[in-house]
Amino acid sequence: MTLVAVSKTKPVETIMQAYNTGHRIFGENKVQEMEAKWKEMPEDVEWHMIGHVQRNKVKYMAPFVKLIHAVDSLKLLREINKQARKNNRVIDCLLQIKIAEEDSKFGMSEADALELLKSEDRANFKNVRITGLMGMATFTEDEDQIELEFKRLKKIYDLVKEDYTLTELSIGMSGDYEIAIANGSTMVRVGSAIFGERE
Repeated sequence: MTLVAVSKTKPVETIMQAYNTGHRIFGENKVQEMEAKWKEMPEDVEWHMIGHVQRNKVKYMAPFVKLIHAVDSLKLLREINKQARKNNRVIDCLLQIKIAEEDSKFGMSEADALELLKSEDRANFKNVRITGLMGMATFTEDEDQIELEFKRLKKIYDLVKEDYTLTELSIGMSGDYEIAIANGSTMVRVGSAIFGERE
């Protein structure tokens, strides 16, 4: 189980407190904010981009980002591959599947994700590696609904993981990580439960 400490909006001093307890994996949702922190923090930090990514911002994080959680199109994957190649790196990516009923959540459909995994394009990319799937549940108090959405994604993950050697299922945040872990999550993104509520 991987714990991604979601450090968005938190100052470096606060993140360093978690770093000093031994934690090394931090998640940000804004590229420029992550880049600024990367320049200030120790080199052994593993940076995860957990927010929605605009293609024109990929170049700023390509030199250092370890894992991009929210890849929701072939166009974005193509840009990540291009920028990773310029930096002589391989960047790990997760495909974001839309499991929530809210319109505000990003992600691709199961059919689109399967199409991308099967595509010749993806097979030819040398500088990106799709290592798993990611999803965000509906923002609701209804735990049955959250569990249903996580189960739906776990089912898709189980369907494709062996064919495409996927190892990560990134589901679960501060409010629902226990439900996520019970439903097969390998990676949780926890912010407020570690750092307190956002300022």
